Amino acid sequence: MQVWKDYQEKHKERFLNELLELLRIPSISARSEHKEDMNRCAEAVKQRLLEAGADTVTIYPTAGHPVVYGEKIVDPSKPTILVYGHYDVQPADPLELWNSGPFEPVIKDGKIYARGSADDKGQFYMHVKALETMTRTHTLQANVKFIIEGEEEVGSPNLATFVKANKALLKADVILISDTSMLSMDTPSIDIGVRGLSYIEVEVTGPNRDLHSGVYGGAVANPATILARMIASCHDENNHITIPGFYDDVLEATPEERAKMAKAPFSEDDYKKDLGITSLWGEKGYTTNERTGIRPTLEVNGIWGGYTGEGAKTVLPGKATAKISCRLVPDQSSAKITEKVINYFKSIAPAGVTIKAAEHHGGEPYMTPIDSDAYRAASKAILTTFGKEPIPVRGGGSIPICSLFEKELGLKIVFMGFGLDSDNLHSPNEKYAVFNFYKGIETIPYFHQFYSEMS
Repeated sequence: MQVWKDYQEKHKERFLNELLELLRIPSISARSEHKEDMNRCAEAVKQRLLEAGADTVTIYPTAGHPVVYGEKIVDPSKPTILVYGHYDVQPADPLELWNSGPFEPVIKDGKIYARGSADDKGQFYMHVKALETMTRTHTLQANVKFIIEGEEEVGSPNLATFVKANKALLKADVILISDTSMLSMDTPSIDIGVRGLSYIEVEVTGPNRDLHSGVYGGAVANPATILARMIASCHDENNHITIPGFYDDVLEATPEERAKMAKAPFSEDDYKKDLGITSLWGEKGYTTNERTGIRPTLEVNGIWGGYTGEGAKTVLPGKATAKISCRLVPDQSSAKITEKVINYFKSIAPAGVTIKAAEHHGGEPYMTPIDSDAYRAASKAILTTFGKEPIPVRGGGSIPICSLFEKELGLKIVFMGFGLDSDNLHSPNEKYAVFNFYKGIETIPYFHQFYSEMS
């Protein structure tokens, strides 16, 4: 609608400045020292929702960080769209690799550099500004509810309790999420699924203290060496995961789905150039897009032990630790995979060391139907603003609450992400293009219009 475009053009600078203010709040859910920052960010989200035209906004405390809930009800007889997002962000470490302060947003070459710019402040804030656009132009055709949580980056440990206790409050017809990405702005896409997650920590202990590597080396099992060998054994020569039963429940993609995925534009050279690597690595028999979408994985997220400071210290470490995550596909269960991985590490531990392994958090894979009104509305909205019909793809990341929402609320989810895989999510120099931010604000109102017309 022209009225939307005119309003957004008039206020675009303010929209951007408001996002920058949110990005300046270090809302790191994983760090206890940021508890007050989390509360401050929740208050800021509440205020912005009220300014955008929400009727009511409430901050609900949880056993961890608070949930922000807001709503705009135009007519109870009309369809209701529940928007999900999260205001918490990943830790910014390692800080020395950032070109600017992670919480001092900088716009360079049309991109916003800051922690949370793409994941997920920049993306959920598009919905807040879309709401403002529709309320200020008196064009909102559906009821809108918001649930913006503060614990997604730590596995949403308290969201299930909140959802179960507030089913009536969260009653809706569909859930809309922008915490995913597109293939590119030239080739728009819609994620039709996200992978699940199993995240564990493994600790190998040998001697009761760090030892002199000359006096004791060769006579005592080195926990760091043992841990490295155990991790290496998790993949065979074809990069196939060797843990017994790991693939038992995998729902294999059909030849038809793989053929559709193959049509998506992909440049292996550009992919390698962006990452600064000379060759790709992965499970034999699958393309890069298949490895990151339809196949499960096992990756080391962190590993340490012994002396890691400046200079040399010749020690045999008494302990070594690794954090390991598995991305899961339909119909894998995070509980089953967690149990299998933990049992595997315990079963292959050699004499001379002890193993302690525990789960951090997990989440289930999720697939969304492409024959629903919600998907058709999202596809039509993107076609309207991009001039191209979006390609359905499977995302490689995880949003742990998706299966929870469907189980507890009986709702399907549609993903409308406007980020890019190259946005450095969870990495130094996270970025989000200003163009993408504005494009999301432009597109989202069309979803509301088309979904209202179809429902």
